[in-house]
Amino acid sequence: MTDKSVPYRPDGIHDAFATDNGGDGPDNTGTKPGPDATPGADAPTARGTEPVLPSIGVRGWLRWVWRQVTSMRVALLLLMLLAVAAVPGSALPQRPQDPAAVADYLKDNPTFGPWVDRAGFLDVYGSAWFSAIYLLLFISLIGCILPRTKAHLQALRARPPRIPRTFSRFPAQGERTFDANQLSPQDAADIAAAHLRGRFAKLPTFRVDRGHDGAAHTISAERGYLRESGNLLFHLSLVGLLVAVGFGQGVHYRGQAIIVEERGFVNSVSGYDSFESGPFFSPETLKPFSIVLDRFESKFTIEQSPRAEDFTALVTVNKPGEATFPATIKVNHPLTVEGAKVYLQGNGYAPRISVTDADGQIAFAGAVPYVPEDPVYTSRGVIKVPDVTSGDQLGMVGYLLPTADFTAQGIRSIHPQPHDPVMVMTLWRGDLGLDDGVPQNVYELDTADMTQVLEPGTTAPLTLILRPGESVDLPDGLGTLTFEALPRFVALDLRHDPALGWILAFALSALAGLCLSLFTPRRRVWLRVTAQTADGASRTVVTAAGLARSDDAGLQGEVDAMLAAIDSSAASVASGDVGRPVPTHAVPNEEGKAN
Repeated sequence: MTDKSVPYRPDGIHDAFATDNGGDGPDNTGTKPGPDATPGADAPTARGTEPVLPSIGVRGWLRWVWRQVTSMRVALLLLMLLAVAAVPGSALPQRPQDPAAVADYLKDNPTFGPWVDRAGFLDVYGSAWFSAIYLLLFISLIGCILPRTKAHLQALRARPPRIPRTFSRFPAQGERTFDANQLSPQDAADIAAAHLRGRFAKLPTFRVDRGHDGAAHTISAERGYLRESGNLLFHLSLVGLLVAVGFGQGVHYRGQAIIVEERGFVNSVSGYDSFESGPFFSPETLKPFSIVLDRFESKFTIEQSPRAEDFTALVTVNKPGEATFPATIKVNHPLTVEGAKVYLQGNGYAPRISVTDADGQIAFAGAVPYVPEDPVYTSRGVIKVPDVTSGDQLGMVGYLLPTADFTAQGIRSIHPQPHDPVMVMTLWRGDLGLDDGVPQNVYELDTADMTQVLEPGTTAPLTLILRPGESVDLPDGLGTLTFEALPRFVALDLRHDPALGWILAFALSALAGLCLSLFTPRRRVWLRVTAQTADGASRTVVTAAGLARSDDAGLQGEVDAMLAAIDSSAASVASGDVGRPVPTHAVPNEEGKAN
């Protein structure tokens, strides 16, 4: 009978952690069973020797983390995560690009708007979590590239694979038989090697390794190394793009300025109407220069719905220590000054207005840019007059019509050129709210503490209509409004990014690497040339085979082309054109000497 008090243990198997106490754990003897212990014997067992798993330690954990981060699946995951993380940057207003839109968003969403802001979704590309994804992707790419580069360099120095014993199992095969007097095995091997290497010895098509298999001449050739080289070039270029983009975003700057004819701006932070820059930008790096708008020219078609044909800004550029020079700025033809490109972003009209207050003092004088709202340049503008000597501050809101057409339905503009310019304004009086410390939009009038001026004796708003050179007295002794002239203005956008050239270079190299990776076939070709005797005749038998890394429709053609080169040389000997086939260039034999 079997003693059920002793757990079953197969004979011949020694388990240092097996127990004889019912299988619930080690016994109390504190010793291990000997190699000759038998089931049921009163042998001491391993009490107190619990199995201890080896600890990988800090170094092991770091190695595991590095392998995970540098794996291809993690790189693809990070790339997808980077694309997903950029979605809020397109769906939500971003503070660096449009602070006013961000302020409106927070005002319209008082509940969850602040939480969105704290999470960094209103400045996605400057947030810590987006930068973390960016850096992890950067590290992952480098970790993937380094070992692959090392393996590729080793493969470039390695010899092509040895010739297999049989060719019957390969997808591409070929065989030729020639008379030994027509073509010797040595000549056939020379011709095949020359064909595989190609015309350029320093840049061969195939890497060729000559050898012998007994009495047979053998050739082992391989091509397609540029496939992996292109793949590595693509990934290295991608890393370069990441570095260049990150550097450019860190030191770039961009500014917008509105310039009226005969006026200009200076390249300084305070000289721009709006300015943004990277976190590593320093105002001291701005190179001093100024641009003055001499004249703006525009051309439109003469038809019912005029279309723009050309915009040209004629400017004068002044650099310290250099002579001024004229230049032109057109749409898609920017001006390059001190490494920065100046683009023509927009244009319009800026009526030159002067306002005298009730005391007869000049309260306002200058050109006010009006924003075009339609193809015929119907432009809206606001004039704010805060510096009155006494009485209420003034505000005027209205439209500029470049070519006014008075009809029974009202006034409208019918052409963007200033053939008959007219200003149509309404007047407000009161407190403009400029002293409250709250920024205001220059194209909007805050009428919360203002009253609209009405036509005398009516409840209709007062409408002021002026042409260039005309003046009108404001009611209630508020002063005088004069429409002096109608100059043009341009909106210039200046961008400076020192990384743009590198970005272009890396983008082109990435494209070149991708093309090499996609269109370079990976092929191996083997050739065996033997001398055989049959029926008293000596023959040269050439057998060839080819193998590709994947499905390759041109593999059989590669083998056939090599055999065709041998056929052509043999045929030339048979026709008596040459005495002996000569390869296109000297081919080293197996001893390293040129044949």
